Amino acid sequence: MSEVSLHKVVKRYEGVEAVRGIDLTIGDKEFVVLVGPSGCGKSTLLKILAGAQPPDAGTIELDGAPIELSSPLDAQERG
Repeated sequence: MSEVSLHKVVKRYEGVEAVRGIDLTIGDKEFVVLVGPSGCGKSTLLKILAGAQPPDAGTIELDGAPIELSSPLDAQERG
């Protein structure tokens, strides 16, 4: 496992910000639960972390190094 960090990550759909500048760090072996109302961006954030959708802005880091996830397979290979 590794530490993953998101810095000011944004995802927009047709003018709507589904994810608004989120900052989040998930440490090695940490368990995280996303809770919120419908439409608040939980699934979108998971899709970004899984490599299924790229963020429109911001950075994703793995163990402090910036990464770009090109696909779910890419995300899986990186852990």
